[in-house]
Amino acid sequence: MFKTNRMLMILMALVLMGALIVGCTPADGNGDEGEVEAETIFISIATGGTGGVYYPLGGAMAKIFNENIEGANANAEATGASIANIQLVEDGDAQLALIQNDISYYAYEGIEMYEDKGKQESVRGMATVYPETIQIVAHGDSGIESVEDMVGKKVAVGDVGSGTEANARQILAAHGITYDDITPDYLSFAEAADNLRDGHIDAAFITAGFPTAAITEITQVSDVKIVPVAQDIVDALKVDYPFYTGVEIPAGTYRGQDDDVNTVAVMAMLVVPADMDEELAYSMTKALFENLDVLAAAHDRGADLKLESALDGMSLPLHPGVQKYFDEVM
Repeated sequence: MFKTNRMLMILMALVLMGALIVGCTPADGNGDEGEVEAETIFISIATGGTGGVYYPLGGAMAKIFNENIEGANANAEATGASIANIQLVEDGDAQLALIQNDISYYAYEGIEMYEDKGKQESVRGMATVYPETIQIVAHGDSGIESVEDMVGKKVAVGDVGSGTEANARQILAAHGITYDDITPDYLSFAEAADNLRDGHIDAAFITAGFPTAAITEITQVSDVKIVPVAQDIVDALKVDYPFYTGVEIPAGTYRGQDDDVNTVAVMAMLVVPADMDEELAYSMTKALFENLDVLAAAHDRGADLKLESALDGMSLPLHPGVQKYFDEVM
């Protein structure tokens, strides 16, 4: 009996010693004292629908961060896009988001669709990525050759409360036109395309990257005109609204479009939380701009992100960590 108890005590002692040895062994198992596993850094990237541009770009960014930031665990999340993404950043549920720069401006200033919610000041800018062009499309039988010709016409101005509707209202106002001068039709993107094709409206404002599939389809069955915005109007808009940038739709983008068309665009941009750690924001910005080939491979629009144009149309204050990177390389 004594021998049995003694053996049990020896076995228990060995087990305890083993536990102590395991507890003192570094997490990487290489025996170097003081080394610990890198802390996991979760980076949720708010994008848009899986069929849009934001989602594949977000996936490419996740790949960049995971491969270039120690401890990063980044994932692209499908969302309701710009307005939903502002809320996700505000709530701390997203560490990076793709958002139209006009929507971010409205949120930060507490205007337009954010007038009742008040200022959303927990977002900061990282970079602008690619233009989302305001394309003014007129039916061939409408007689519309310029924005001024829209007076007295039926015009799709975007869904109520949408960014497109704000774009339409601002561009019309720059030409001295109000909704009292036209018959505004508050239609979604798809509804506007369908009604323009069927001749139920005379013109439509459509905010999207070009070529836009819906407009391309319309040109196959109907004569349409891409209506220009004169350069003096572009300049005036940029003064009043810092998120606008001038852009040309190249000749041949759509069937029957023989000339370049001057217009304005808002920019798809990247935002981060204002309270993000400065070194993390710096590391994310650095990793992104040192791996632009990964973005370009994910989607054609990814090739639009360039260091020299990354602040064009920037509508928010930059995060200090982002500013630190730009100060180093610019």
